[in-house]
Amino acid sequence: MGVKNISIVTLGCSKNEIDSELMKGLLKNNNYKIVNLLEEAEVIVVNTCGFIKDAKEESIEMIWEMSRYKKEGKCKYLILAGCLAERYSSELLEEINEVDGVIGTGNIKDIIDIITELEKGGKKVQKINNINESYLEKINRQSFRPTEYVKISEGCNNFCTYCIIPSLRGKHRSRKMEDIIEEVKYLVDNGVKEIILIGQNTTDYGIDLYNEYKLSELLDRLNKIEKLKWIRLLYLYPDNITDELISSIKNNNKVLKYVDIPLQHINDQILKNMNRKTSKKNIINLIANLREQIPNIIIRTTFIVGFPDEKEKHFYELYDFIKDIKFDRLGIFTYSREEGTPAYYFENQLDEKTKEYRRNKIMELQQNISYSLNSKKIGKIYEVLIEDIYEEDLYVGRTYMDSPEIDGVVFVKAYNKLEIGEYVNVKVTDYLEYDLIGEIIDEFSK
Repeated sequence: MGVKNISIVTLGCSKNEIDSELMKGLLKNNNYKIVNLLEEAEVIVVNTCGFIKDAKEESIEMIWEMSRYKKEGKCKYLILAGCLAERYSSELLEEINEVDGVIGTGNIKDIIDIITELEKGGKKVQKINNINESYLEKINRQSFRPTEYVKISEGCNNFCTYCIIPSLRGKHRSRKMEDIIEEVKYLVDNGVKEIILIGQNTTDYGIDLYNEYKLSELLDRLNKIEKLKWIRLLYLYPDNITDELISSIKNNNKVLKYVDIPLQHINDQILKNMNRKTSKKNIINLIANLREQIPNIIIRTTFIVGFPDEKEKHFYELYDFIKDIKFDRLGIFTYSREEGTPAYYFENQLDEKTKEYRRNKIMELQQNISYSLNSKKIGKIYEVLIEDIYEEDLYVGRTYMDSPEIDGVVFVKAYNKLEIGEYVNVKVTDYLEYDLIGEIIDEFSK
């Protein structure tokens, strides 16, 4: 009797979550059982992240943690998937005896073959170097939370000098529009209310398949799906945000007035050294245009501090820009020096202490900005998606202004029982640095 019970542990980004869902679908189609209890798993798959130093360390720690189930649980085989597995497959197989197999980012379709080969006995199994593989279509997802991610493309053609992703995920590859729409309809039919469109760079959607940017058309078509409530956009690189796309965000009622635009820096020389295809002037014009066209838009961004040769004047140019623009949502990373990227070899690398100081200084600034912006929301009414119960009569939810896990939440006071996945109207009564507090306004009029 072969192994039956499989557990998949997912680390890293939402793109990895989708890869795990695809593997679960393949396994289920081949009569394997997905189990949540690691003690019961005969095969454990760790879907790793290998993007930056912290993510790599977290992945290694999780691999060691999972390896103990080969002694304490029922685990016969430990398999690694994801970016770290693609990047360091041979080293992981050689240095961690408990690891039996490795699947690269473009080889998730081989999960069944790997398990079959391992069961035949003997050697460790390695399937990598297929980074430009097409997306696995027609595999039914196994998870139906109120909010689900949908990958519209894979890979990236930007080749930013600090980023290893093109080497791990391949060139930019868009999915066919019909396949995306079919998947979204399937999710909505199974109770999903909000879909979040993701890719390494969603702005480039369609350019490889249709020879033109097609994200605006995709939004127009998804907006027509009857039972779908919210459509959220992440990872819009600033280079190709067209007037047509802005118009689609503005005019489609299901498309949330929320954009995530990774900007990474504002100084023109640093942007050039990063191989970013934009400039300070273009960024300022884009933000002004977005805010003019869509007055209630929420703009989220990320920046990198401590990039090689980032002088104090460059940092303060970024600091003053953030202070002036007042982004609604902002993430800040210290530059991670990654082998295999051009920036690894750049001169004038900064020390970790300087990087951390700059990161903390901007985080403190953003905390104050966020607190000030939240103070202006007192008395306003927002539609909130209920996601969890915090304590008796107190629920946790999100408005259109917040993406799950990376942004804030709304604590909702309610005296009637609310359902997870329900939408309610909430009046803001108080605020914290990143979160809001409110009460339902239509609770007794339902």
